[in-house]
Amino acid sequence: MYKQVKARGLPVSELLQRAVQAELRRQDLLAETDRYLTALVADVGAPSAAQRARAGAVARRLAGRPIRKAG
Repeated sequence: MYKQVKARGLPVSELLQRAVQAELRRQDLLAETDRYLTALVADVGAPSAAQRARAGAVARRLAGRPIRKAG
């Protein structure tokens, strides 16, 4: 991989820094999601099996849609 990156003249250090920053951001967002969901369950209770199934169906339907650009 290193040889491929160097052969293309890509800045290895910059790419690594961006990758690490992206991973740190991803982990921060996951942790925040966990905190939010914990607080939400404490406030309104855990979702029922039917509610989880409906949410899963909606998520699958949305995931299957093509991404549209604004404008």
